Amino acid sequence: MKETTKYVAFLRGINVGGHHKLPMADLKAEIHSLGFTEIETLLNSGNLIFSSTEKEESSLEERIAEHLEKTFGFPVPVLVRKGEELLRLFSADPFEGIEVTPDIRLYISFLKQHPQQLELPWVSDDGSFRIIHMDDRTVCSVLDLSKSGSTKGMDSLEKIFGKNLTTRNWNTIEKMAERLKAGVAEE
Repeated sequence: MKETTKYVAFLRGINVGGHHKLPMADLKAEIHSLGFTEIETLLNSGNLIFSSTEKEESSLEERIAEHLEKTFGFPVPVLVRKGEELLRLFSADPFEGIEVTPDIRLYISFLKQHPQQLELPWVSDDGSFRIIHMDDRTVCSVLDLSKSGSTKGMDSLEKIFGKNLTTRNWNTIEKMAERLKAGVAEE
């Protein structure tokens, strides 16, 4: 029997503002139909944990994205990482020492390609958005709503890195890491 690897997948642009609706039960069923196992979804925004015998993240991304587009009739960009990579990120605690207030948002962005290097910390012109850490294809950023009043500061991510990325709140990453550590589905 082939050895399986635990993966996380982040789907971009689904269930946002009533567009590109993709119920998590349907997503889970479609991922199962591809032959993947130990499938879990988290929240309604396209966060997925699954196991596969495949070893190439890029081929998993393509296979899942193509299948979902055929099934649901709209493109679903997919970024895949090994579960152990997400656990390393979680353990590294890139936001250690940052005081979280009601106005502070902590974000992790996953990129398809390796990013251009920036001098860190990178700070937006209005000071509301900071990129504090970059590692491989991952960007850690902080948004201060008290300075911007909106999440528009995050538009900087696409200007710098392009559209082949997806962003999650650190709270979501914490929940996914807990599920990976537990290894038990909690639907």
